[in-house]
Amino acid sequence: YQHSERLAVCQYRIFTIQIGDDQSRNLRAATIFEVFVERLDDIEQLDALKDLANVYRSLRMWDKVEEMAKKMKAKAKIQYSMKHKQKSREHNEVIKKLSRPMFVYITYADLLCAGVCESREDYGQALQYTYEYANLDWVKETDENTLHWVKLFQHWAQANVIVNKLLSGDMKVLNDYVEYIAASSDTTDQDRVTQLLNIMMTANRYQKDVNDILQRFETEVNSLLQLPQFNDIYTQHVIPEQFARLGYELAYYYLHRGIYSNGFKHLVYSMEKYHILNNETYFIKCMVLFERYRDYVVPETKAAYLKFIERVWIDDVKKNGAIDLRN
Repeated sequence: YQHSERLAVCQYRIFTIQIGDDQSRNLRAATIFEVFVERLDDIEQLDALKDLANVYRSLRMWDKVEEMAKKMKAKAKIQYSMKHKQKSREHNEVIKKLSRPMFVYITYADLLCAGVCESREDYGQALQYTYEYANLDWVKETDENTLHWVKLFQHWAQANVIVNKLLSGDMKVLNDYVEYIAASSDTTDQDRVTQLLNIMMTANRYQKDVNDILQRFETEVNSLLQLPQFNDIYTQHVIPEQFARLGYELAYYYLHRGIYSNGFKHLVYSMEKYHILNNETYFIKCMVLFERYRDYVVPETKAAYLKFIERVWIDDVKKNGAIDLRN
């Protein structure tokens, strides 16, 4: 029974249940489940690969993201072709099991691969993937749900073409990007945190003064960093990591410019979120940044920081049972 489809379905359910705030646990769950994916039926594999890709994306494991995305695209293209060749009632009933329209798995794979290229600073290739998911003339369906997703991908592509130019150092498009953000009145919190993160990463990478932009979006930044709750694997895990990363980038920006009160506020926020996510790499980066500017921290913030570090240590002791706290 090790190769049965039923076992694979059970493992998929266990995987989705186990995914939570702890990124170390998420990695273990993804690693265990990955070997079962191809034992699922061909349709269910698409959502499984999407979910795995999103978990690996939240972990910034870009090679694994690329691997899952390419598998998903290849399988989705086959299923999409079969759908329009067979047009059988049975096949259409099977497709209803998907959480998205069939074409989305093809285009989302391109979006994921664009993100992989951005992580490698290969912005030219990222643009090529972006142009791929912007061009959806091949999509045959015209129902309301399909049109909704087509509009979303075109919206994302419009923004990401500018973003790739921006991250590559083309500051001429910064104002275009800001105006695009300001004009997007129906933008979700998920989109907004990504947009602001792109601006802050650009500002820190190229030492660009963006004080006027931060003032313009001050209310939104403050409300976003309340870290709302989300309800699927992408928004539960990719987006919280981006919120934590935005806090770090804001802290880095303000501290390097001597705006210490804002810098330490965002740094403590980022540390708390990375502790919840159990992301040791970025938690340590936050500590290093704090220590670099320790001389500029006010006593109240320093006391809160030390109290937080003590709590982190106690949590770690309780989790690992390394030290008897009674001694």
